[in-house]
Amino acid sequence: MIYDFRKEKKFGYTTGSCAAAGAYCGVYYLKKGIKLDYVQLGNDKGDKLIIPIENLEIKEKNKTIATVKKFAGEDIDITNGIDIIVEVELLKINGKDESNKPKVEIIGGDGVGIITKDGLQIKKGDYAINPKPRELIINNIINLLDENDRVIVKISVPKGRELAKKTLNPKLGIVGGISILGTTGVVRPMSNDAYKESLVPQIDVALANNYKRLIFTPGNIGTKYAKKMFNAPDDQIIEVSNFWDFMLDKALEKGVKDILIFGHSGKIIKLAAGIYNTHSKVADGRNEVLTAYSSLHIEDKEVLKNMLYANTTEEIIEILKKEGVLTEVFNAIANRVIERARNRWDGINFSCIIIDMKGNILGKYPQDEF
Repeated sequence: MIYDFRKEKKFGYTTGSCAAAGAYCGVYYLKKGIKLDYVQLGNDKGDKLIIPIENLEIKEKNKTIATVKKFAGEDIDITNGIDIIVEVELLKINGKDESNKPKVEIIGGDGVGIITKDGLQIKKGDYAINPKPRELIINNIINLLDENDRVIVKISVPKGRELAKKTLNPKLGIVGGISILGTTGVVRPMSNDAYKESLVPQIDVALANNYKRLIFTPGNIGTKYAKKMFNAPDDQIIEVSNFWDFMLDKALEKGVKDILIFGHSGKIIKLAAGIYNTHSKVADGRNEVLTAYSSLHIEDKEVLKNMLYANTTEEIIEILKKEGVLTEVFNAIANRVIERARNRWDGINFSCIIIDMKGNILGKYPQDEF
């Protein structure tokens, strides 16, 4: 398939594609003396990516700096519109010392993160430039090089340090900037695929640190109270966002044996209904789940009706407190969360704690474990 990003508006291209385009443009000029307005890259699926070049500066007779503007298409991406700067230095292999160095050396500059923890695709101490973008760069420029050529490709992201604060990078131990990412080089709109994949390295880091029980939580509230309640370190806590089925599949695939499902009631009770993408736009059954389990303890139909049509989970919690059955209802829901999870992800030992906005335990299973 051909993606012509001079015209394409739906699909976008990754930070890895930006780096590869900048590298190709720089090497092409140094070898042929021609400035390109766009480059054509090939990925390992056989697709062609035509990517515009924002600017090319000639710094020295053997060095160029290309600017490629990141384009995310219709996808929601915090890197959309940022500049990826690629410096290319063309060297000649002279003598044994040079011949032992890689023909294409890829390094990071300002705004590209450094790996500080084990368990990721890249070794600790290296730049956060993933293997697939590295392949894309090498595979596309290698044929432009003569036998005694060697190239150093340096990737910088001027806004990288600032943007990294809005990603999972600090939690994963990637410091000083963003990661250079991309599998095929193409960003597909609204697929959530890239975001889901960005969550997975949390599991790898936890396993590399030999944590036996992982704490799976939707996000900030669960993370905050897991630290307070269990003194849990960051690396033991896995933020799954709304993607429980995807992340639990990955956990099983990677051999995780013990998971505590932990978090705010508004998200966790959906799991009792088998809703494993908990985004409200996908599915929502919070009131229905709470009303169904409450009906086992409350006979007053008017109370149950008020619960069913309540505006928030917190409103229902107050009704359950008034009726004196809060713990019984939430313990039963926690139990059902575990039953469903065990049936679907056989081989993982599950437990569950449901909390409110202030970190108070509403329900748990098993009751005698916590």
